[in-house]
Amino acid sequence: MPERCAVLDDYQGVSLRYADWSALQGQVDITLFERHIPGEEELAQALEPYSIIVAMRERTPFPASLLERLPRLKLLVTTGMRNASIDLESARKLGITVSGTGGAGAGPAELTWALILGLSRQLELEQRNLRENGPWQSVIGRDLSGRRLGLLGLGKIGLQAARIGQAFGMDVSAWSQNLTEEQAGQAGVRRVSKEELLRESDIVSIHLVLSERTRGLLGAAELALLKPEAYLINTSRAAIVDQEALIDALRGGRIAGAGLDVFDTEPLPADHPYRSLPNVLATPHIGYVTEESYRVFYTHAVENIEAYLSGRSLRVLNE
Repeated sequence: MPERCAVLDDYQGVSLRYADWSALQGQVDITLFERHIPGEEELAQALEPYSIIVAMRERTPFPASLLERLPRLKLLVTTGMRNASIDLESARKLGITVSGTGGAGAGPAELTWALILGLSRQLELEQRNLRENGPWQSVIGRDLSGRRLGLLGLGKIGLQAARIGQAFGMDVSAWSQNLTEEQAGQAGVRRVSKEELLRESDIVSIHLVLSERTRGLLGAAELALLKPEAYLINTSRAAIVDQEALIDALRGGRIAGAGLDVFDTEPLPADHPYRSLPNVLATPHIGYVTEESYRVFYTHAVENIEAYLSGRSLRVLNE
């Protein structure tokens, strides 16, 4: 009998289009789940028949309590090589192999700049005015050249964001707990303290990995250091910022605005303040949702499944 494989959270129904799944023909029966399943009870019932699951990033969490209710599960493939929403140790104890994939990597940095430009030139408002025959030239945009860009994190994505900022003629500074003067200097970036970065930057963009050290890194006290005219950009993980403190700062006009692609709850609830705050430019976690990323994600997922079924080595996260 073929193995049963569930491909989760395929919102656009494109997973079969971005990879060649024919290598699994006759070995695996594939079911696409285009609708997000939010509750653990419903998830456990829906996924109980499957021995293989392909998860899209962190859209669906797999805590121990859920994994224990999936006795048939043998292989859990996550797109990317890091997924904080999977209890890797519990999966290992239950004999579930967790594997990951590569990624294209440019999408989040590119979206970061879409948000920066969108806020700086108020593109959403101007587009709406143009479509609705509203005021012609209703706002005065901000120049980026000569402004200060502060990057929290100077890893792969942070470096990409830094280079683009430098191309715009911005003064780029960075901070992370492990960043050295040498690393910053090689990127042509000033290394500063977190407090100095928050106080001086016109735009602060987050490019840190979520961990116990970075969870809640920016709370009310840190947000209070930002200039009233500053923008905060987050295409990394929502939990790095205290969300209630950020909403309070945006409502009070204590910062000029925020460009957000990540949220504590996804999909974002219909009544969430980010859907209505006028100084928020928000996108539905699409930083990694690009053609090249999806090709890599799903191609590697197929390769991992094929390798697992044939007993070959694969990209294992919980060895």
